[in-house]
Amino acid sequence: MPSTISDLRKEYTLNGLDKADVLADPIAQFRIWFNAALQANVPEPNAMYISTVTEDGRPDGRIVLLKDILDTGFVFYTNYESRKGKELTSHPFAAITFFYQELERQVRIEGRVEKVSPEQSDDYFNSRPRGSQLGAWVSNQSSVIENRDVLETRQHELEFRFADQPIPRPPHWGGYQVIPDAIEFWQGRPSRLHDRIRYRKENDNWIIERLAP
Repeated sequence: MPSTISDLRKEYTLNGLDKADVLADPIAQFRIWFNAALQANVPEPNAMYISTVTEDGRPDGRIVLLKDILDTGFVFYTNYESRKGKELTSHPFAAITFFYQELERQVRIEGRVEKVSPEQSDDYFNSRPRGSQLGAWVSNQSSVIENRDVLETRQHELEFRFADQPIPRPPHWGGYQVIPDAIEFWQGRPSRLHDRIRYRKENDNWIIERLAP
């Protein structure tokens, strides 16, 4: 066992990555890596770290779940009145990161963020388990509460309110799409000489570049 944190090291040896290996479309390339993570049984391959910006310019990050990959971007769902929702209203840009340790891979995505259509949010909400649907009504996400009893009391009230009927999507809950203008694919390599291939959007075209590790 390493004696200090600084002694923790891992050599990355599984694979390599070159410009000749990737597709012209980075979202199509992401689908390949995402499917590889599924096939490798990576735990929750749709878990992504999303960073937003506060009103005073400080970064703010948390894990959310990717719920759809469109030809135009990456979709997740949340409470629009949460901390991240308010930050996206003020600064509609975000960075998301996927890390697939089992494959020694990382994907970094940057771009602007916009809400998906109400119809798309409705479709996804209606597909969720009933408990998750209730949870979207129960929680005033990111607000201060006195204790857990507040949530459980609210949950019981809503179970009674929506008994024997479909649960509608709350007006404060729905989806966002991150529309990328930069995507970087990182493949771990020995001696920290990692492979990094970046797609950068320029005049609606994707420019593919290799970056130094």
